[in-house]
Amino acid sequence: MSVNNTSDIINKYKKFKKVDGSAYTKVNQFLRKRTYVTAREWAIARLCTDFRTKGGAEMTFIGQNLPLLVPFMRETYTPQAVNQARNSFKRKVYKSGATFFYGAMCGFLTGEELDDLLFQASEVARFLLEVEGTSLEVDEEIDIEERITMVMRRVGEAAKILLKRRIESEDEDISNTEGSSL
Repeated sequence: MSVNNTSDIINKYKKFKKVDGSAYTKVNQFLRKRTYVTAREWAIARLCTDFRTKGGAEMTFIGQNLPLLVPFMRETYTPQAVNQARNSFKRKVYKSGATFFYGAMCGFLTGEELDDLLFQASEVARFLLEVEGTSLEVDEEIDIEERITMVMRRVGEAAKILLKRRIESEDEDISNTEGSSL
C-alpha cells in the first residue's frame, strides 16, 4: 500500500465515529455489560473483516494504523497482536455459541425463552453495528434473522426429540431394573 493510498483509506474509513472521544475503558465497560468481548477484540475483529484480503486480513496495516482507524484505541499493534485479538474474538464467539446451543439443546431454555434470547441478542448486535457505523439493508437484516430463526426452530425441535427419547430411555431403564429385581 502506498502512503497516499493509506491516507485515503484511513480518511474514508467511517467506523466507530459514534464513540469518537470515548476512552477505551468506557467502551470496554459498555461492551463487557452486553457481550464477552473487549473493546480491543471488537475493534480489531471489525477491522479484520473490513480489511480482508484474499490471503486474510491485512494485519500490518491494521496494527500500524489502529489509532487512526479506531478513535478509542491509542497505541499501534504488531501484526501478531492484531492476530491474537482477532483469534480471541473468534474463540469467544465460538464458546458463546456452544454455550447457547447447549442451553437450547438440553432443554434448559423453553421455546419462548429462546425467542426472547434471540430478540435481545439481535437488539444488542444491531446497536453495536449502529455504534460502529455499519448499516445493513433491511432485506439483509431480515434474511439473517430468518436464517437464524429457522436454525433455532430446528434446534428446538431436535432438543424436544432428544429430551423425549432420554425420558423414554430412562423410564425403560427404570422398568427393566424394577422387573429384574422381582
